[in-house]
Amino acid sequence: MQTSKGMLVAIALSALACNALAQPVEIGGPPNIIFHRTNPHFEAGNPPAGSAGVITPAITYHGGPIMATPAAYLIWYGNWNQSNGSDTPAGQKIVTDFLFGLKGSPYYATNASYSGVSANFTVGGAYADNYSQGVNLTDRKVASIVSNAIGAGKLPKDGNGIYFVLTSSDVNETSGFCTRYCGWHTYGTVAGTNIKYSFVGNANRCLNACSMQTTGPNGNAGVDGMVSVIAHELEETQTDPNLNAWYDSSGYENADKCAWTFGQSLSQTSGGAFYNMTLATPAGGTRPFLIQRELDANSLCYVNYVTKAQ
Repeated sequence: MQTSKGMLVAIALSALACNALAQPVEIGGPPNIIFHRTNPHFEAGNPPAGSAGVITPAITYHGGPIMATPAAYLIWYGNWNQSNGSDTPAGQKIVTDFLFGLKGSPYYATNASYSGVSANFTVGGAYADNYSQGVNLTDRKVASIVSNAIGAGKLPKDGNGIYFVLTSSDVNETSGFCTRYCGWHTYGTVAGTNIKYSFVGNANRCLNACSMQTTGPNGNAGVDGMVSVIAHELEETQTDPNLNAWYDSSGYENADKCAWTFGQSLSQTSGGAFYNMTLATPAGGTRPFLIQRELDANSLCYVNYVTKAQ
């Protein structure tokens, strides 16, 4: 989720060394977060397909750790029980259905082209945080949301986890949500454990910046846009959790190389929303999604995942 290493921003984080599981603690960690840039193609006709050829410069391995089969933890920040059509339990269900279907899917198998990385992950748990850090978040406050959830025992302290802070659309992230980025990932330390975490904002706050369309394939444009960013951050964190594993000479990670492109063949719902895949749901049905492509280890943006909805 990186535009370039030169575009990283500083996060002033401090570490508290003791009693991590007994009380809230700060995440101490690196000075960098990795951005998923905003959409440069909004409403330019059909969602752009992007090149089907080799993408250069090549993404290469820099020796850092990867995550074979991580656990995703969801922190629902703000108010997800609103009646605005976006920040609702039905919106949350779109996210959890998406993650259920994404595991082991042909699309996510792209990640397995990187040595030591699987096409799978688990969903380890969820927690609702009712504005503990207010409606205007800083990077440090996002870190506090994660560390407090772990420190209070709401979520386990898992070095193999990726903690997603998913905000309702009335919440802003003041370092650049909607103007510079739609989400980001980084890592830090809680009581000696390396913790990976990500911010993803509800795209309903800025559909022209963080979604591809104003009508989502599941009827919730904000959350339908949000899941594409979640996929982006999940696959990048798995292949570059400590920002020192897989990226190119400009600092772009695997999903950055194909960001905001969607493949050669798209379908449309009866409501006119574009989608490029359908995924199974826990209830035995399917949902359509429009998800950005990802680069495989052969420098190709994966395009062969289109499945027609029934």
